[in-house]
Amino acid sequence: MKKTNRIVDVLNRVEEVVLVAMFSAMVLIIFVQVIMRKTGNSLYWSEELGKFLFVWISWLGISIAQRKGEHIKITMLTDHLPFRAAQVFNILSDLVVIAICVVTLYYGVSLVISQWTSPYAGIKISTSWGYLAVVVGCTLMTIRCLASIKDSVVFLAKGRPEESEGGEAQ
Repeated sequence: MKKTNRIVDVLNRVEEVVLVAMFSAMVLIIFVQVIMRKTGNSLYWSEELGKFLFVWISWLGISIAQRKGEHIKITMLTDHLPFRAAQVFNILSDLVVIAICVVTLYYGVSLVISQWTSPYAGIKISTSWGYLAVVVGCTLMTIRCLASIKDSVVFLAKGRPEESEGGEAQ
C-alpha cells in the first residue's frame, strides 16, 4: 500500500512540474511573439507551439482535476447527496468516464500512428506528438478514475472517513 502511495505521489509531482513548465513556456513564447511582432520580426513558429502546449496542458489538466475532485460531476450532484449515495454515484460516473476515455484512447492511438509522417508546418515535428496528448491524458484520467473507484469502494465498506484534527475530512 505504501509503495502504491509513493508511486501516486511521484505521479502527482511529475504532473504538476510538467504542467507548470509547459504553462510557463507557453506564456513566455506568446509574450516573446507579441514583443517580436511589435518590432516587425514575427516568429512564425510561436503561435503553433503555443497551441501545441495548450493542447498538452488541457489534456494533462483533466487528470489533476480528477485527482482534486474538481470536475463538474463532483460538485454539481455529489455534494447534495447522502454520503453512501454519493459514493455509488462517484463509482458510476467514474465508470462512464473510463468508458469514454477508453474509446477516446483507441482513436487517439489510431491518430498517433496514422499521423506519424505528417509534420506541423511551423514547429516541424510530427502531428503525432500533438495527438499523443490525448493518449497520455486519457491514460492518466483512467488511472485517476480507477483510484477514485477504489477510494469510493473503501468508503462504502468502512464508512465516512474520520474527521481530522482541523475539522476537514481526510
